[in-house]
Amino acid sequence: MFNKHAFIYVLICVISLTTSYAQDPQFSQFYGVPLYTNPALTGVSGNIRANIAYRDQYIGLDKNFKSTFAGIDAPTSKLGGGIGLTFLNDVAGDGSLTTNQISGVYAFHASINRKVRMSLAIQAGVVQKTYDWSKFKFGDQIDDRFGFVNPTKEPVASELRFFPNFGSGFLIYSDRFFGGAAVHNMIEPNQSFYFENSPQEQFKLPRRYTAHAGMNIYLTNQRNEQERVILSPNILFMNQRNYNQLNLGLYIKKQALTTGLWFRQTSKNTDAAIVLIGLKFPKFRVGYSYDITVSGARTATQGSQELSVSFEIKPPKRPKPRNRALVCPAF
Repeated sequence: MFNKHAFIYVLICVISLTTSYAQDPQFSQFYGVPLYTNPALTGVSGNIRANIAYRDQYIGLDKNFKSTFAGIDAPTSKLGGGIGLTFLNDVAGDGSLTTNQISGVYAFHASINRKVRMSLAIQAGVVQKTYDWSKFKFGDQIDDRFGFVNPTKEPVASELRFFPNFGSGFLIYSDRFFGGAAVHNMIEPNQSFYFENSPQEQFKLPRRYTAHAGMNIYLTNQRNEQERVILSPNILFMNQRNYNQLNLGLYIKKQALTTGLWFRQTSKNTDAAIVLIGLKFPKFRVGYSYDITVSGARTATQGSQELSVSFEIKPPKRPKPRNRALVCPAF
């Protein structure tokens, strides 16, 4: 039996293979994926750090979007900064379109004065995009009585694409404030399965510009920094071609507990309120956030959820006092 809604869905997916202005996956816990937000955050924690995050977007839809990020970074005195490695997996719908990306990052660290430092980073990697041709349906396959039973005459494109990708970032920070900017997809690589050599804009992966800033307000003055209550207001702005996103919110951190509240504004509307809770254990941190959709799509999408885990190991040689690590929210 012909299913009109299913047909519309796969038609949109097919169009996306050729002419869509694709956007990169976004994470609500952007400090839970520091190297994805800004490669200049590589090595600034002062520890060997591993981050894993999983995002389940629009949980009210049967075939929604799922993104997984993993990153590891560490400071290195021999190279004068930090090095890192990242992996991203993004699955659209029922797996009809899958993106994998692996990148290496190098960040150069320098002191501006005794309290303020900077980081400059470059990121280089490779992207793999695949789709499953068997999951797509076309109009010429439809039989009036039996539905999608006829073979299609649509041309089959290569189901696998590889292309290089580059990014860069800048960060300035102290123990009281931090701010930076990043550019991803710098060369805007062609990602089309059908028109691999076309210079047209609609086949390019558009640049993603990110600017972020925050500060730490110490509400208590305990000697042990881990026991202080920290209020951290933050802002993040992202632009990717015609899409803009502004996140405003704050974290409150007290010993093992971190809580957060955010509001996300997109180009056209107030999109979501984001609630976060995080716990710190002796060897790792875990955070959970839920995006409460406040736009007109709330009934259909029912929000999004995200889980992040972070591990940190102190290196054998701690940074010198003049090279203080960045004190930023855990998530």
